[in-house]
Amino acid sequence: MAPEPLHLDALGPTGPYRTQARETVHDVTGRPVAELSVVPRLYVRRALAALRRAEAPPPDERIPALAEAGRLFATATIDGMPVERYEHTVARVSGLPVPLVREATRTVATALAGAYGFACQARPRGSRDPSLGTGTAAWIRRGDVLSVLVAGNHPGVHSQWAEALALGYRVAVRPSRREPLSAHRLVGALHEAGFGTDTVVLLPTDHSAADELVTGGDLAMVYGGDAVVDKYRSGTTVLAHGPGRAKILVTADTDATRHLDTIVDSVAAHAGAACVNATAVFVEGDPAPVAEAVAERLAGLPSLPPEHEGAVLPVQPLDDARNLEKYVHAEAAGATAWLGGDTLVGDLGDGSAALRPAVFQVDRADAPQTRLEMPFPCVWFAPWSRSDGLAPLRDTLVLTALTSDRDLVARLLAEPTIRNLHVGDHPTHVLVPGLPHDGYLGEFLMRSKTFTTSPPR
Repeated sequence: MAPEPLHLDALGPTGPYRTQARETVHDVTGRPVAELSVVPRLYVRRALAALRRAEAPPPDERIPALAEAGRLFATATIDGMPVERYEHTVARVSGLPVPLVREATRTVATALAGAYGFACQARPRGSRDPSLGTGTAAWIRRGDVLSVLVAGNHPGVHSQWAEALALGYRVAVRPSRREPLSAHRLVGALHEAGFGTDTVVLLPTDHSAADELVTGGDLAMVYGGDAVVDKYRSGTTVLAHGPGRAKILVTADTDATRHLDTIVDSVAAHAGAACVNATAVFVEGDPAPVAEAVAERLAGLPSLPPEHEGAVLPVQPLDDARNLEKYVHAEAAGATAWLGGDTLVGDLGDGSAALRPAVFQVDRADAPQTRLEMPFPCVWFAPWSRSDGLAPLRDTLVLTALTSDRDLVARLLAEPTIRNLHVGDHPTHVLVPGLPHDGYLGEFLMRSKTFTTSPPR
């Protein structure tokens, strides 16, 4: 007999709220796992008004409360769900391997414990606490309420928005309807740690009410594809996170065979589903030997259910996997298939399928396929020459440059659309805590203003 589906209530200013309108959350086989309450537009407006009226806890309370929330998130039973059941369920719903979900649990806990320190990395040198004296630059919030529309591709995405709570924002979170369990658990942990229900809320909504969230907050963070980024590109109150399109560059002065571990890890870590996974590798010279060697390594990855301890590949419903395969093969027309040209679908026999790795080679650096980001290990190899310049390398969250050319490194570092640069054996997905991911969030949330006082006469 199948277990009763979980009830994932909205977590509003007055506590949990179970709506009549609900959305069923399925696992990768199509089995119902949870019922997600979906709140209407009017509820969103009222919740944002309550956040605006609320007072954030003082720093000496909210900083330890964030650390406690991280501890609870990683260890405690929250809303009746032990952490082990949470991780197993997230693996079954998202299709991410359970070892990766466990790693994300630890990542979120660490991020919450260090949220205030990480946020303050963005603080300008010229600003300091105005209580220390007159004639200074004060670092202040740009608003009071932050709306966050999170993605469901990886639980680790929740490690960033907690910095807003550390800085005194009240936060409204719209969870991904694909994987809402992580957001629900984190907001529940924050409430148990002492943050008021009118300080941080969970508002599952449909797309029309999501727009209300974006416009109703003082600032907003949203995740999505190119259409989302284009929609908000010209605004100053919305921070849009789009595809990462992480890349690797191998120049002719580098023996690529000595760096295969870095290339393979960049492509396949995090099940290839993160925005920091490499989706294109540019080789100065002939990319074929490198592509062949990478394909040989990736071919050995096993197809396993997401809850299996040895799982390393993402899993989707079988029909979804087959549709994705058709799309990738259509996009790869004319490319050389080193891996995945026959099939990308590892049928698990239960209505789900592992997404098998793919390695393709295109014939020029500006081939459109190099901008194609997939939710599994899929990488496009392309030739690159000095005459191609930086154009093919632009618009990337992370670039790993395997080169000893210092002049080239200086040019890559100065390129604004390359948001993070690694030089040498540093995989694209490894980002150091405390260093910016896509800029510091504090750069968006805060601003500086002059503060001077004169003694009374």
